Amino acid sequence: MAMTGRCYCGEVRYEVDGAKLFSAQCHCRECQYFSGGGPNYVFGAPAAGFRYTRGEPKAFTRSDLDRPATREFCGTCGTHIRTLAPHRPELALLKTGTLDDPSLFGTAQMAIYLCDRQAFHSVPEGIAAFDKVPG
Repeated sequence: MAMTGRCYCGEVRYEVDGAKLFSAQCHCRECQYFSGGGPNYVFGAPAAGFRYTRGEPKAFTRSDLDRPATREFCGTCGTHIRTLAPHRPELALLKTGTLDDPSLFGTAQMAIYLCDRQAFHSVPEGIAAFDKVPG
């Protein structure tokens, strides 16, 4: 099943083939910066099935960390689109809000990085919860 998405201004578009591997709320401090303070809603898809179909994103990788993630975003409107995690190169970590049809996210299956959770963050009852990430 192909899923499509874009940044806010439409300058960068993408398509991803393959099944959604998981859906999550990420409460890590880094995601709080990108989301404006709340958890980030993200889903994993096969990296091999991901491609940009319009425009090229800008990328940012912190230089002060041992194994930093690379975060890709639209250089015009700033929409955060994809994260590349060095410890999981087989995954494209995509921001749910960029989907043309965000309902494809379904519901979060898990909440991760609860070690950074803020008091105003909500986690639905009944989903798997992890201090960091599952093994």
